[in-house]
Amino acid sequence: MNPMFYFLLAFTTVLAATANAGPVLDTDGDIIFDGSYYVLPLIWGPTGGGLTLVSRLGNQCPLFIGQEGSEVNRGIPVKFSNWKSRVGFVPEEENLNIKMDVEPTICAQSAYWWVTPAPSPWRSLFIAAGPKPEAGGEDSSRSFFQIKKTQAKLNAYKFVYCSDGNDCIDVGTNVEGGVRGLVIGSTPPFGYPFEVVFVKATEKETSSKTMSII
Repeated sequence: MNPMFYFLLAFTTVLAATANAGPVLDTDGDIIFDGSYYVLPLIWGPTGGGLTLVSRLGNQCPLFIGQEGSEVNRGIPVKFSNWKSRVGFVPEEENLNIKMDVEPTICAQSAYWWVTPAPSPWRSLFIAAGPKPEAGGEDSSRSFFQIKKTQAKLNAYKFVYCSDGNDCIDVGTNVEGGVRGLVIGSTPPFGYPFEVVFVKATEKETSSKTMSII
């Protein structure tokens, strides 16, 4: 029988087993299996470019996840890992880890996304660069995010943080000290979900990427 039939049958079986976890697609409409991807805002304009590592409040360390100041800069690609279903593609609506695909040269820290504790009840929860999550490790739940499709017609998505697996909060942006960082929470009219698209980064781009701090 045609090998393509077996491939399609296996792929259909995987999708059926993960009914709530369709594959995340890039801007070319291709399924994201692995590799590095630029995270770019859906709406191109003066609100900023791709994601990068930023400093806040004049402190060089720790580093946080933020946006390039210029919309023409793609920033640093990200990589996805550690979703429990173990399907071959990056799934929608399933907890996973996200890492900036660069090794920081300062702050002696890795670049996995972590939700920071709020310094006060009325302050935003920023997303920081943190260590590689360990299974069952302390506060490892702070390192899991989900990717959800938006209502846009394009292959557009948003990130959400699900603190208990069910109560999910959109990831938005907040400007503090002239730096736009990713935060947990985006309630209109004060904020909106950070809607994004994924653009595949070439191996050459990734290997030559150096960290810059805004």
